[in-house]
Amino acid sequence: MRFLVLVLFLLNISYAGNFTLMSDIGGQLTTKQVLNGFGCRGENMSPALSWKDAPKGTKSFAITIYDPDAPTGSGWWHWIVYNIPSTSTNISNNASAKGLLPKGSLESMTSYGVGGFGGACPPKGERAHRYIITVFALNVDKLDLGKTPSPELVGYNLNAHAIEKSSIISYYGRE
Repeated sequence: MRFLVLVLFLLNISYAGNFTLMSDIGGQLTTKQVLNGFGCRGENMSPALSWKDAPKGTKSFAITIYDPDAPTGSGWWHWIVYNIPSTSTNISNNASAKGLLPKGSLESMTSYGVGGFGGACPPKGERAHRYIITVFALNVDKLDLGKTPSPELVGYNLNAHAIEKSSIISYYGRE
């Protein structure tokens, strides 16, 4: 019996994915990724992101940046990009503002009420917020969600079609 359990464990390890997200940001966001508005003074630049070892069957990718610590009861969506072609492996720094997203990619509405990247701007005096950056490998070529889908609608569809995902967490707080 122990031998069978060991074999099953080793089979699971051998099939575990290595889908990996990398970024030019580290554990702490800088003023580059901070919003220029809502009382914050930053450069509002979307981060450079790259990924490797996408799982078999990937037909497209999506990226989200989400703050679960926002005092809204439901978190805060800072960026959602979907319909990224399966041939893509990266997004350049400030791609949102410069219109440099891979051809066919779409940016959803954010919690700021507009499309495109919206940087960090947590309330003053709160502990540092977590900013979860996630790349999704999807089993569909594209999501047809209309012209201005809500972040929640996109998030639902991303999770429904995710083969695998990889995340990075960075922090930011204001005094």
